[in-house]
Amino acid sequence: MQQVGISNFKALSRAAGVSERQLLRLRQGKLEQMRVDVLLKLSPVLQMPLSELITTFSRVELFQEKTAPTQELLQEITDLRREYDRSQLQLEQQREIVLQELQQSSLQLLESLLLQWPTAAQKAQENPQLTAVKIVPLVQKPLEKLLQAWGVEAIAPVGAELPYDPQLHQLMEGTAQPGETVKVRYIGYFQGEKLLYRAKVSPV
Repeated sequence: MQQVGISNFKALSRAAGVSERQLLRLRQGKLEQMRVDVLLKLSPVLQMPLSELITTFSRVELFQEKTAPTQELLQEITDLRREYDRSQLQLEQQREIVLQELQQSSLQLLESLLLQWPTAAQKAQENPQLTAVKIVPLVQKPLEKLLQAWGVEAIAPVGAELPYDPQLHQLMEGTAQPGETVKVRYIGYFQGEKLLYRAKVSPV
């Protein structure tokens, strides 16, 4: 612990993410009563190979010779490490899927706000006499932070004039050929490379 800069067992517990009860078992030499995932967490924190951790703290004779571990034990350690890494990868993938599902369901609930708010906010800012203009910053900043955290970006701001692209733009009125200038009336959004909503535009 001193070699890796850990001052006490409470700090080791926090650093490795294991309970102090598990550490007590380790100190008492009851390593065979501990879960494998706990040992796999302690190994990198203590900067100690798993095989060395086992031989140092276990009272069970794990080696045929004191100088070298058996091939069977080494294979078991390798298999445990592989299984641990696979489990961690699965957890990370599941976490990512849950996050994506949460974002998608939240974006669906916020659809009206996302599409209508920027236009309403611009109208309010164009007329400072409206009392509603005071509300704009209260909604605008948290909404921008949320979209930024989720990687959601606007196709173009309200009022922007740009070449018509039917893949990105939805005409509200009239007709336009690809490349002709249109004006953004309601914002559309990307999330990464995925198109969430097309921007609503009208011909200039």
